Amino acid sequence: MGSCFLFFVVLLLSSSVDACDRCLQRSKAAYFSSASALSSGACSYGSMATSFFAGHIAAAVPSIYKDGAGCGACFQVRCNNPSLCSTRGTTVMVTDLNMSNQTDLILSSRAFRAMAKPVIGADRDLILRQGVVDIQYQRVPCDYGNKKMMNVRVEESSKKPNYLAIKLLYQGGQTEVVAIDIAQVGSSHWSYMTRSHGAVWVTDKVPTGPLQFRFVVTAGFDGKMLWSQRVLPANWEAGKIYDAGVQITDIAQEGCDPCDDHIWN
Repeated sequence: MGSCFLFFVVLLLSSSVDACDRCLQRSKAAYFSSASALSSGACSYGSMATSFFAGHIAAAVPSIYKDGAGCGACFQVRCNNPSLCSTRGTTVMVTDLNMSNQTDLILSSRAFRAMAKPVIGADRDLILRQGVVDIQYQRVPCDYGNKKMMNVRVEESSKKPNYLAIKLLYQGGQTEVVAIDIAQVGSSHWSYMTRSHGAVWVTDKVPTGPLQFRFVVTAGFDGKMLWSQRVLPANWEAGKIYDAGVQITDIAQEGCDPCDDHIWN
């Protein structure tokens, strides 16, 4: 790989932990009237976005979006009005970029409603009529239940044999993928992919044959490499989804001591 790649990874790791997002944050949240507005979001999940967490998805400010590294991150969100909202709130996944300076998060209407107390369910639009609410939120591990392994989706823009674009789906843990390497299965000749936009990674140096990946993630106070030894078959196809055979379970530990003992209760 060489020292240039290691230096590149160090820069990515150091830049990815600035926001201290595992700590409890206070801001405001609004909502999109239709989750389909988020399906065309900056993370490029497309129509799949509305299937994540039963449509509980969100657009997030740049400090959370992190030039696409925050795509797929999960946050527990609750509103501060005790007469209207539950203390549990709801969990959302980041699928889009929010450039507003008025709110940190813009939720799908389904997620916005889910912050309400069950008794408010008789009037499902009561919380929606608030428009914008004060919230608390914090990052939490993504839990996909029975979906145990991360998936790799080959994007339609991929063109054999010279161009491959992928995005990761069902990424677990509470961390970010900050670098991806690719090689032919059985080869030690690795080349790196680059983040094109949102959750999409690309390379124009596509090895032949079946392909393996290495994912560099923020983990603990440092980084960690996960090796997915056989992901794409030699006859991989654009538009198809493949099992990565690995899952991320790590939790990044940013240096945010002043808020380490905030407890969600």
